[in-house]
Amino acid sequence: MPKNLLKRRQPVLLGAAAAAIATGVAAYAYTRRKAYPVLPTVAHVDLHKYAGLWYEVARLPTRFEKGCQHVTAHYKLRPDGKVNVRNTCHKEGLNGPAETATAIARAVDATNARLKVQFFWPFEGDYWILDVDHSDYQYALVGEPERKNLWILSRHPHMERNLRDMLVAKGRELGFPVDNLIYTPQPIDGKP
Repeated sequence: MPKNLLKRRQPVLLGAAAAAIATGVAAYAYTRRKAYPVLPTVAHVDLHKYAGLWYEVARLPTRFEKGCQHVTAHYKLRPDGKVNVRNTCHKEGLNGPAETATAIARAVDATNARLKVQFFWPFEGDYWILDVDHSDYQYALVGEPERKNLWILSRHPHMERNLRDMLVAKGRELGFPVDNLIYTPQPIDGKP
């Protein structure tokens, strides 16, 4: 085959390979999502009340939070209705060096309980609010449909054991592997 003909076919071959990979990834994601029953969220979230500082009480292990302690998330509602996200984690201990990650979240339906969070363009992740204290937004249970990620959040660095146990039980009922939860070390008063 002449070299110039091979060069003209390379973009076509690369495009076909990329399309095949994308189709495979989409099919795999669809199959994984269908393997689980529908994940129910709360009926409505007031994003104004949800905004502010949250402490991570517990989480399922994630690559991006490996070794994290004193983990917080700060949500700030923007004028366009989206939410600025700033996650902070301290490595090597409660007073260890802080690492932050910023993102933008957007509600995907009128309930505001299902959000898409984007840390890196063009990738978005699911952030579904599964339980929240509707009276004054003091705790939340957050996960995603594939049951790989789960977080228990609180407005305070520490949560009463019976409330934490109730949220863990809800996570188990929803199909999350709660036996793998990591309970996040937090400082006593919220400050290192």
